[in-house]
Amino acid sequence: MNSSAKITLLILLAAWSAGHRAIYAHCQADSLRQLPEVIVTAKASREIIPAQKLSGEELKELSSLSVADAIRYFSGVQIKDYGGIGGLKTVDIRSMGTNHMGVFYDGIQLGNAQNGQIDLGKFSLDHIESITLYNGQKSEIFQPAKDFGSSGSIYLRTRYPHFKTGQQHHLKGVVRTGSFGLLNPSLLWEQKIATDLAGSFNAEWVHADGKYAYRYKRVHPITKETVYDTTAIRQNGDVDAWRLEAALHGFVPGGNWNLKSYFYTSERGIPGAIVNNVWKRAQRQWDRNFFTQGSFQKTVSSQYDLLISGKYANDHMRYLNPDTTLIYIDNSFTQQEAYLSLVNKYQLRRNWDVSLAADFQWNGLRSNLDGFVQPSRYTYLVAAATAVDFGKVSLLGSLLGTFIHEQTRIEHPATQNNPNRQRLTPSLFVTYKPYAQHDLHFRAFYKHIFRMPTFNDLFYTDIGNLLLEPENTRQYNIGVQYANSFTHGMIRHWDLQADGYWNRVTDKIIAVPKGNGMYRWMMMNVGNVEIKGIDLAASAVSLLHEEWFLNLKLHYTWQQAQDLTRRTNKELEKITYGGQIAYIPWHSGSVVAGLNHRQWHLHYSFIYVGERYRSSANIRENYEQPWYTSDLSLTRSFIREQVNGKLSLEVNNLFSQDYEVVLNYPMPKRNYRITLTVEI
Repeated sequence: MNSSAKITLLILLAAWSAGHRAIYAHCQADSLRQLPEVIVTAKASREIIPAQKLSGEELKELSSLSVADAIRYFSGVQIKDYGGIGGLKTVDIRSMGTNHMGVFYDGIQLGNAQNGQIDLGKFSLDHIESITLYNGQKSEIFQPAKDFGSSGSIYLRTRYPHFKTGQQHHLKGVVRTGSFGLLNPSLLWEQKIATDLAGSFNAEWVHADGKYAYRYKRVHPITKETVYDTTAIRQNGDVDAWRLEAALHGFVPGGNWNLKSYFYTSERGIPGAIVNNVWKRAQRQWDRNFFTQGSFQKTVSSQYDLLISGKYANDHMRYLNPDTTLIYIDNSFTQQEAYLSLVNKYQLRRNWDVSLAADFQWNGLRSNLDGFVQPSRYTYLVAAATAVDFGKVSLLGSLLGTFIHEQTRIEHPATQNNPNRQRLTPSLFVTYKPYAQHDLHFRAFYKHIFRMPTFNDLFYTDIGNLLLEPENTRQYNIGVQYANSFTHGMIRHWDLQADGYWNRVTDKIIAVPKGNGMYRWMMMNVGNVEIKGIDLAASAVSLLHEEWFLNLKLHYTWQQAQDLTRRTNKELEKITYGGQIAYIPWHSGSVVAGLNHRQWHLHYSFIYVGERYRSSANIRENYEQPWYTSDLSLTRSFIREQVNGKLSLEVNNLFSQDYEVVLNYPMPKRNYRITLTVEI
């Protein structure tokens, strides 16, 4: 173990010891007196910059099946969707790359050390209570060190057990069916075990054949003649998946704890790209994901708060390509992760908090690939942060230290020079509220962070490069928010937000030719990207007439994401340097409108993605047309004695637009879903 790791481990042990002594002293004091049965939670932390959030009924009313579908309505976000219910869906914020986005599930990050991508299509909305998006990071200090380590963060918060007065259990069932041969039932059971203890169990099955009609049309970029124009049925897009979750939630004097286990298993077809007159693929993929995690949070004294978190995860993936005309592949990968975090927050003054967080994480990857070196990664993180509230001005600053050591089970001459990595990365957030009587805020932040090369980048047979350096991002943001509420009139509330930002990604990891030919590749740190953008958001709540409410949300994003990579091939550099990077539109936006009258809810959503290119070579051959979709849903709620119900009809892609998010992966035309929800 190197000196940096030893120092980090000592800090972790010291912080643990301090927290343990504080808990012991507090428990000793409690043993001298009998406390009444009271539920208390820790003090709320100061959040400097607000986030984009979908929760409650607003989240339920979206025509969305998965988390990825809902995130499309945030500004500054791009979703890569490869089509169908079982298709891979990843998220990119402000064009910095999928791997720079941290996804947190009930406060603990979801990991994928193999390729860095989290498939958000695996997470259903039936058990999700809120989705929150932060640019930079969550702007509070009472959080694990991992929370400081991403360029952007998505927090998925699952449902907490809810009980009516005198109720001991709660049951919720959902059945969903529709296009693509979809059958999607789910069941939630919540049980009050004691006054300060509750449990929940959630099970879901998703089955679909994935077949849908699409139009495939190609026009020659120069002659404008139609090369292809046909209608076909998407094949090999089937999915069969199970998700099981069990959780315990408890309270202690001045705090709370939770323990959760998650299991997901699926078999799916990979429909593949439609090229060279090949309309059907044979590739299959099997996934099995398991993790168990828990956290304990306690207000030990009026000045000191403690948070302990831990997790173990085991993920297995098998990929099969039986097509011998290409190359027969049957590869399997197994990842493991162990994680432990300790956070201490101390209130120096009424308006001044400080925190110290120490995390340890281990990742290992095993595979049946020939020559695979079976890597392991040890990550130590220490984050020191402070938040100060001066009234009109609030500040938050943090410094994250990251110390990484890697080793391989199978020795290889190239692994002997694998360096340890040490980084210090700062961030600063500030907000200014000039008028006490008006909800007007000015905000700004700076953040420097990096993302480690994935195991595939470093160790994948033949293309991995052990000398890769981490990708770096530097983010600058300035914005304003103004909101107002009214007790009379048609408009009851409105909110306006605007943000301008400049990001730079350096040492970007990209694949480059290895040797003289184009048939062998290697990962290299040669990419540089500069991103300028503007995010605009507006929302309003209106009372149109008695019991008629209208909710309206609008988002718009403008981005210029330029490839500033210098290449050895100067002819290629002439057409790529300064070009808009792949699949990033200059203009995009969304509109969400909901009309509510008693038990009836009509919901309309519109998404627009402007013109873009599929490569930073912004030439006519790479041009991608704009696309847009409209979704409509009608919901009727009902109450029968002790039963609450809801029946929803959804029409997605209302105008049956032909479009592709990714080239040669056609998306579904008009499709339907019917959902019945019953709660007892």
